[in-house]
Parts: sequence; structure tokens; C-alpha cells
Amino acid sequence: MSRGLPKIVKSCLAKALDSALLAIETYNKPAIKFRSGGYIVLMNIAWTSLFHAIFIRRGIKPYYKEKDERHYKKVDGDYQFWELKTCVKHYFSNDANSPIRKNIEFFIPLRNKLEHKFMPSLDPTIFAECQSLLMNFDKIIEKEFGESYCIRESLSFALQLYPSNRTIATAVSDNPGAKKIYEWIEKYRSSISTDILKSGEYSFKAFLIQVANHDSQDAMPIQFIAYDKLTDEQKHNVERVTTLIKTKTEIHNVTNLNLMKPGEVIAKVQKRLEKGKVAKGSKLVDYFNQDTHTRCWKKYGIRPANNSEHPEATNQKYCIYDSMNKNYGYTQAWVDFLVLKMQNEEEYKSLYDRI
Repeated sequence: MSRGLPKIVKSCLAKALDSALLAIETYNKPAIKFRSGGYIVLMNIAWTSLFHAIFIRRGIKPYYKEKDERHYKKVDGDYQFWELKTCVKHYFSNDANSPIRKNIEFFIPLRNKLEHKFMPSLDPTIFAECQSLLMNFDKIIEKEFGESYCIRESLSFALQLYPSNRTIATAVSDNPGAKKIYEWIEKYRSSISTDILKSGEYSFKAFLIQVANHDSQDAMPIQFIAYDKLTDEQKHNVERVTTLIKTKTEIHNVTNLNLMKPGEVIAKVQKRLEKGKVAKGSKLVDYFNQDTHTRCWKKYGIRPANNSEHPEATNQKYCIYDSMNKNYGYTQAWVDFLVLKMQNEEEYKSLYDRI
């Protein structure tokens, strides 16, 4: 630590750096299943301590005041420091829509929701936000204290396997208790602007592209390139590469690829719901059956009724009309959507109230 910093600033900064490094170590250990939860708790501590160091260095006392606004609150003889939410409010007081601010604010309530829950299925869902939380931390350290305090030089790139292709709906199916947290995540994301969502400072996404070799033997094997710092020509080239990746992996000339018939949809939903059979009249039938499926596509309006003059007028995220065979194919997104909806008993019952 620099000799030029006051002792309390050094202490806060050291705590911030140690907490961030411990958060990274926790996240990157393959044997740890409480990955996101541990990472988020430690990064909340890191950010809080960093803000305290910044404020104290600026001559601002980051302590709560008594009601008289003249004295500072104390707990067990120590000043009561601002919590992270208050720190963020003061630091970004002139920039309410900062992507960095929105990223941090995403994790403050999420930390409280996860602190006493065990949810390893959450990891792939929030990986992009977790990555930005760390990169923004280093960015603010460099801005406020200089590059010599940054932690990026002491880190290596974690060895990676191909990520899970689990969806939120699949995770909720496996752990119904997680539903409220996933709903909160989706609600928060939908509350912020598209520009912030696309910002690397809110959510860092990347293509990891395998190459045959680098031009130089001295080149770094893996390099991060910030998209927003590229020239227009470089951005165009990146978009061509990503388009090429998608094109090369796409299978052409296959009709109805990855679409499902109603029977397959019904079987998948019934299996994932694990609801067994229910009484309908004098019969026992599957909880999710042909009649349930028909009621669902009618209620959610994903396709027109039979004999419609415009059978092609579907919600193509969930359903596509086949003009040659005069029938409909359904997507995996439709299965995931139904699983999420049909876990709610009231939603299930409403199907039979409407039709």
C-alpha cells in the first residue's frame, strides 16, 4: 500500500482487495457448490470497503447520523458505516442510470435472498453479471487509486469446460423453492433499459473462440477485448466473426429442425412437472395431457384455432406452422414456458375456468 494514504484508507482498501480475491478464489474452486452465493457475499463486502476507502480519502465520513443530524451513530462503541446501498447512492448521485450502478444494485437484494439458500443452479444464470461485478471493481480501483492497486495482474484465466445449457425453467423445475428468486431476477432485468442491459459494465458476455495458433509465440493465449473500445471497423469485423460462428454451426436444409409434435411436448412437460395423475370425472388422467395442452395454447394465444384463415399467425418463439403438412410444431421454449406456468396451481386451475 502507498505511504501516501491515511491508515484507515489503507485498511479499507486492503479489506476490499482481500475480499475480492477471496470471492474469485471461491467462485473458481470446482469443488464448491455454494459458488454464486459465496462470491456475491464477498464481493458485497469488497465493494462496500472500497467505497468507504474512497469516501474517507475524499474527506467524507461514511457514517450514519443520529436523528439530530449532528452526531454520528455508534454500535458497540464504533461508528456505524454506510451499507453498500447507501454507498452506491452517494457515489453515483449524479448518474442514476450508470450500468456499473445497476450491476451493483442487482446484487444487493440478491445477496440477501441467497445468503441462507443453497442454489448451485443459479450460477450459469447470473454469470455475466458476476463477471461485470468483478471487472467494474477493478475499473473503479484504477480510477480512484491508480493501476498499481488493480488485482487483474495477479489473476489467471480460469480453466473452462463448456457451460451448462440449463435454462431457468429447468432449474426451477429441479428446485421449485427457487422460483421467487428467478422471478425477481427477471423482473429486475426487465426494469432497466436495453442500453444498460447490453452494456458490458452491467453484464459481461463473450465468445470464447478456439484458434489454431497466434502470430507470435509470446502472445497471450487468451485476451480480453472490450467491445465498446473498438473502432467501428473493428466492431464490424467482430460481428462478422460471430455471424460466421452461428452460420458454421447451423444445420441447413432440415425441415422442422428441433420442433416437436404435441405428444412430445406433453410427455416432456408431464415428466418435468412430476405431478402424476389427477381425477377428471370418473377417470384418472395425467396432470398435463392433450386437453391441458390445447387449453394452454388457446389461453396464451401462441397459435390460431383450427381451420383459421391464417394458420401461419403464430408466436414463432413457441410455435411454427408447417404449410406442407398442415400442422404445428412446438419449440423447446414452449416446453420451458409450460413447465414454469403449470407449477402454479392457480394458473393450472385457471385453464379450466376460461374454456
